Amino acid sequence: MRNILLRFSRIFVGALFIFSGLIKANDPLGFGYKLQEYFEVFHMNFLSGMATGIAILLCTLEIVLGALLLLGFWSKKVAWGLLLLIIFFTLLTFISAAFKVVTSCGCFGDAIPLTPWQSFSKDLVLLALIIVIFLNKNLIQPLFKKETIQRNIAIAVTAISLGFGLYTYNVLPIIDFLPYKVGAHIPSLMVIPPGEKPDEFEIMYHLKNKKTNEEKDMSDKAYLKTEIWKDNNWEIIGEPTKKLVKKGFEPKIKDLNITDASGTDYTKELIENPYYNLIFVAYDLHATNEAAIGKLNALALNATQQFNIRTVLLTSNSAQDAQAFIKKNNLFSEVFYADAVPLKSMVRANPGVLLMKNGVVINKWHFHNVPTFDQLSRKYFDK
Repeated sequence: MRNILLRFSRIFVGALFIFSGLIKANDPLGFGYKLQEYFEVFHMNFLSGMATGIAILLCTLEIVLGALLLLGFWSKKVAWGLLLLIIFFTLLTFISAAFKVVTSCGCFGDAIPLTPWQSFSKDLVLLALIIVIFLNKNLIQPLFKKETIQRNIAIAVTAISLGFGLYTYNVLPIIDFLPYKVGAHIPSLMVIPPGEKPDEFEIMYHLKNKKTNEEKDMSDKAYLKTEIWKDNNWEIIGEPTKKLVKKGFEPKIKDLNITDASGTDYTKELIENPYYNLIFVAYDLHATNEAAIGKLNALALNATQQFNIRTVLLTSNSAQDAQAFIKKNNLFSEVFYADAVPLKSMVRANPGVLLMKNGVVINKWHFHNVPTFDQLSRKYFDK
């Protein structure tokens, strides 16, 4: 029974660590954004600039520990590593859940979103299984006895894991779990489909009786039904609050609002353009790759002049910063503004490129692998 429990624990923990590491390594920039949230909560903003690098290393560590556990290599060191790591993550998810400081832990990236309490429960199960592994670490036998083979396999696993994270960071995620993935129809993801109900809210009033000084809370429905509003002795204190009564359907895209410098809404016009349009996303102009901006500028010029393709740059910077950037880089594209959160979800690059037509994401690229104008022309614009 002891051996069966140990075997199950090794397989479950090892496989889960590899899966979790691969999911996050598929999108290390997204995991880096999540780490920045934690750094901000714990007042460790000095680490924010290294968040993506730390994310890639953590993903690599997860994959390597999971693989070594399954292979049975260096069982004592691996067991200690797993125990320390899971204790740290369990404390982190408990703090997130108990104090509501981070709404999603990012344990499985955007592939399997978990609430903080779900993450904490998952870590408790893992902690129990890792304790079983730790207490029985001397019983674990390596798949290969020869140390040279063990070392070579470990080096290979580490190199592949690290290489995978670096590749996806410099290109784009292999599998896109975000709503702006290729093939997605953006307008339909921004609305509640027929038959689905939105969130139900009720307005809560705090009332006080001027004669008796009695105070009570009352919903808007009860306020009207009881006709308490006719009684001049009762008055509303403070501002009414909104309370969620029933969770309804939530659109996958609910925070995209594109405006010009004066605040005029251009979301519908840009997203539902029936023709090809190129959208350059640079959520932070201060940190964007200016050499890439220069190449995209040339691409925009050619696309507009030869095919009348509309090209726009989306950023979350202020209009003042954008104007300075436009002047410095002789920017040809129109500039519009949106919140950084949806821009980071559109494409994991700064800058990144989306090719859209009639509301559909036709393709998207990291600035490292944007096709040339001739390639885009042959594949899309000439047809």
